[in-house]
Amino acid sequence: MTDLLSSPRPRLDQPSAPAVGDGPVHAPDWSWLTDPADEPTPADLARARDASDLLLAEHGVTYGTDQLDGARPWLLDPAPVIVDEPEWSRLDAALVQRAELLDAVLQDVYGARRLLTDDLLPPTVVLGHPGFLRAVDGLRMPGGRELVLTATDLVRDTDGGWCAVGDRTQAPSGAGYAMEDRRVVAQVMAGVYRQAPIQRLGPFFQAMRLALRDVAPGGVEQPHVVLLTSGPASETAFDQAYLASMLGLPLVEGSDLLVREGRVWMRGLDGLERVDVVLRRVDAEWCDPLDLRTGSRLGVPGLVRAVRHGNVSIVNPLGSSVLESPALLAYLPRLARTVLDQDLALPSAPTWWCGDATARQHVLTRMTDLVLLPATRGTGAGAVLGWTLSHRERAELAARVEAEPWAWVGQEAVGPAGPVVDETAVGVGSEQPAAAGTPGPRAAVLRTYAVGHGSSYTVMAGGLARVADDHVVSSATGATAKDVWVLAAHADTDAAAPDEAPTELVSPRRPATGISPRTAENLYWMGRYAERAEDQVRVLRVVVDRWDDFHRRPASAGGRALTVLIDALTADVDPTAPAADEHHASLFGDHPRTAGDGTPAFRALVLDPTTPGTVARSVRRLAAAAAAVRDQLSTDTFIPLARIERALRDERARSRSRSRSAETLDLGATTDAQTVTVGLRPALDRVLEGLLAVAGISAEGLVRDVGWQFLDAGRRVERAQHLVESLLATLVDRRPRGVERLVVDSVLLTQESAITFRRRYQSDGGVAEVLDLLLLDPSNPRSLRYQVQRLREDLVAVPGPTPTHLLSDVVDLLTELDPATAATTVSDDGRRTRLAETLDSILWRLRAASDEIERQHFVRPVPSRPLEDAWDA
Repeated sequence: MTDLLSSPRPRLDQPSAPAVGDGPVHAPDWSWLTDPADEPTPADLARARDASDLLLAEHGVTYGTDQLDGARPWLLDPAPVIVDEPEWSRLDAALVQRAELLDAVLQDVYGARRLLTDDLLPPTVVLGHPGFLRAVDGLRMPGGRELVLTATDLVRDTDGGWCAVGDRTQAPSGAGYAMEDRRVVAQVMAGVYRQAPIQRLGPFFQAMRLALRDVAPGGVEQPHVVLLTSGPASETAFDQAYLASMLGLPLVEGSDLLVREGRVWMRGLDGLERVDVVLRRVDAEWCDPLDLRTGSRLGVPGLVRAVRHGNVSIVNPLGSSVLESPALLAYLPRLARTVLDQDLALPSAPTWWCGDATARQHVLTRMTDLVLLPATRGTGAGAVLGWTLSHRERAELAARVEAEPWAWVGQEAVGPAGPVVDETAVGVGSEQPAAAGTPGPRAAVLRTYAVGHGSSYTVMAGGLARVADDHVVSSATGATAKDVWVLAAHADTDAAAPDEAPTELVSPRRPATGISPRTAENLYWMGRYAERAEDQVRVLRVVVDRWDDFHRRPASAGGRALTVLIDALTADVDPTAPAADEHHASLFGDHPRTAGDGTPAFRALVLDPTTPGTVARSVRRLAAAAAAVRDQLSTDTFIPLARIERALRDERARSRSRSRSAETLDLGATTDAQTVTVGLRPALDRVLEGLLAVAGISAEGLVRDVGWQFLDAGRRVERAQHLVESLLATLVDRRPRGVERLVVDSVLLTQESAITFRRRYQSDGGVAEVLDLLLLDPSNPRSLRYQVQRLREDLVAVPGPTPTHLLSDVVDLLTELDPATAATTVSDDGRRTRLAETLDSILWRLRAASDEIERQHFVRPVPSRPLEDAWDA
């Protein structure tokens, strides 16, 4: 398959690739390889593609919203786009010129507006665009530059030259994806990557760090910079979190910030921390519900006021999206001659704004040859390919253009393989890969990035390429990413070194003193869900084994013990707990006890991702909590998480293949009691292996800061509650010796204490010894006393009040508990009443302590609402 973006020696001003029909489009050029035998073969590229898919999944690289089997994977073709240095040097200079021009236009439209009064730019293109925000008119950024970040989407025209089809100036996305693509391709294409004199991406991100420092309000020597995100539900959530991690910035949501006395502050557990610079990934109109979009819950009330007072800098500035109007492309050539006294070096796709009568007539006359674009992105209308319309549809569209001419732009579709349209409204990405082995060229778009630092702009040496099998290259319809290799003229550029910014240039920045309540809450629940999933897996492994051993002999001691375990597995220990509250639902408490034929719904308890209380659901919530705090975690955390999800996904696929019909699949149903557990034990083992890796990374790879304390506290709370619930469901009722022995062994296995118990008590241990080991032994990391002690240590280390009185009560109850008495005090109905009362009291206090932790540390501000005018009531 040919690649439209790669070319050995194309030039901006001279054709270098033949027109379609005149010969082949250039494929990637491997002539620079030291040994021609190292040129990748199709088989090599296929293996690299499989390896890249695996790496991307293990790194947690996703695009788009959540689906049944997790978020959509990021798709990458490891065959790079290769551009040589002479071509890139010309393109670099052209992109710098374009960024400087856009910056000058932005300064003018929010300043003197001479471009409008001198008729160089139609006022309607600017003032009529929703991206022009009157609330920030006249405001200036420190440092003399308004446009800090910019991205330009490029395609090759029919002559092989570069042509711009759009600019992204509001909150350019995709730079994080570009860096991740580079790191993955460097690994899966290591043989050729090590030989390639590739210019590095790191200097661009270093320039971004310095640029964010330079735009801080005057007098701030060590500015505190944050990245404002719309949250984990954003389509480009990975890109935002990855960028924050690379730049060392706290990833914050609007609820994490507040404005007080004209300044922006970040909420911390131990107080407020001033914010000087906000790198925003939230569209401007959503950034302030007071001065901009009323009712927005993504922004910060009063943010515009803080900007107006000069106490915070927003990158890119609010209102910069006015430059994204495709109508502006029609006027850039003459603006360059007027503003810069230069010809525009990088041409744009021929564009006509329909608000101009002559241009409108041209568009209406040539509608079958053009792409019709809305002048405003995100209006709901997408690109309309004129040649795909029927006569009636063209007439209807022409009527719409005549009715609202200012709202439409006609653009000539360009591309060596036919027209290419870039319709990326938000971010970059893909949903489905290009068909493997499909002959012929694919539509391709290259997104380039520039950041303003010092006296000029620094352009990323490469960018993010995307290819698609259709004319439209869109995140919504599917595209595949490609890494871009800019070859250096000399091989001594350290290209094979890890692609990271040079550390010697990093300016010191004062460390953050704390984390926000939102971050603390996500870490806390990450710990809880990790422990919950592990506990569920351990219980299910034991029950599945007992089922395989004893389900054929229900009257035997083993069969009766199996009944106890199944009842405990699906029991709702606390019937007063609201089932709708997933955080407080008991283990599998709101899931059906059995499948339709009376057998236990083991498969559903493991694989169903939609029902609270299942392994798959806990794993999904664990992954969501981890994704929300990606900037706080080691990148290694996401490798086992991806493997866990893959293990569950693979077993779901195998279950579907065993079903008669995928449409009628019931994960809990089975027609054969002998096969109800087939395949579950290996899947559970793989899940447990991944969960243990997550626990190990958390224990050994994270700094013991306040975030780790909450992560560990969540794990201790969950383990303590699960232990007490398990004992209540299994050991409170006295049973015949043979049955009780199997139940005790099963409980010890689920609590990972069987080996210790056997070594310590050999064959003499009973319920009293189990209680001593699991409740009272401070040296057992699975005992309740150990969990309470660790929880107290965690909570003492975090700022704010702690529910120590509740935990002290638990310690007192454990101190007063005599295991022998609790095991032998039995009522007439065979119930160990003293044990039940103690465990009930402990469980109540543990749940109350958990509620108190949430109330004390995770309270979020009430969403702001505009005051309604009472006179209009």
